[in-house]
Amino acid sequence: MTSTPTASAHNLLTDNPELYETRFPDPDRLAGRWAEDCLRRHAAGPRVLDMGCGTGRDAAHLHRAGRTVTGADLSPAMLAHARTHHPGPDYVHADLRGFDLGRDAFDAVVCLDSALLYCHTNDQLDAFLSSCRRALAPGGLLVAEMRNGAYFLGRTDLLDTPRADGFVRQGTAYRSTTTLTVDRTAQLLRRTRVWTADDGTEPVEQRSAWRLLFPLEAVHLLAAQGFETLELHDGPGPRTEPPWREGLLPGRTTDADRLHVVARSTRPC
Repeated sequence: MTSTPTASAHNLLTDNPELYETRFPDPDRLAGRWAEDCLRRHAAGPRVLDMGCGTGRDAAHLHRAGRTVTGADLSPAMLAHARTHHPGPDYVHADLRGFDLGRDAFDAVVCLDSALLYCHTNDQLDAFLSSCRRALAPGGLLVAEMRNGAYFLGRTDLLDTPRADGFVRQGTAYRSTTTLTVDRTAQLLRRTRVWTADDGTEPVEQRSAWRLLFPLEAVHLLAAQGFETLELHDGPGPRTEPPWREGLLPGRTTDADRLHVVARSTRPC
């Protein structure tokens, strides 16, 4: 007998940070090292906000690099995990779609792993960028890494066909079937994922989405909120193939499936 997946407003991985870190291992702290390299190349000051910090791995790496770091996330489970397993930064609850953590409180805002794309509407994107501008000292940096909306112009290799994946943690095998579709009207990349586990729990269907943000659109939105784009490229980065490594400079194209942005605040709030 086949079980019918039950709908859930929760997310298996973000509600269970240990599972998240098992599913997305980063033992070499590649994302944190890439972010630190961007900050150093552009001479950012020491105060960093990691917005959408998740489990805290990248925030803790930036802390160990000598920076004063605040990690912010909407998930209480992620924040609790970060405080326990990745100490050093100050972890706070905040929504990237609009936050106020102090005026001129940071020298840089880092936003990795497509967290920015949970801003689905133009108003939400504007609210995020204006919140960043308010939080940044004059000349502060915004460093972001995300999916590249331009990749899906005419390409369907990642779309519509279910893809299976899985991992094992503490003797339990978790399997997922993921389907990506493009909602062109809303300009969203929608994901439907069905999780199963061999521990007897019922299958769970989860739905999420990311804004499809195009390179020149990103430059325009940044400029409208008082940011000058310093870098805009598809690689190398922490999730590209091949991945970024020390000494590699940013590329000049925006054609692949990841987008990397470094921008500087050019005017006060």
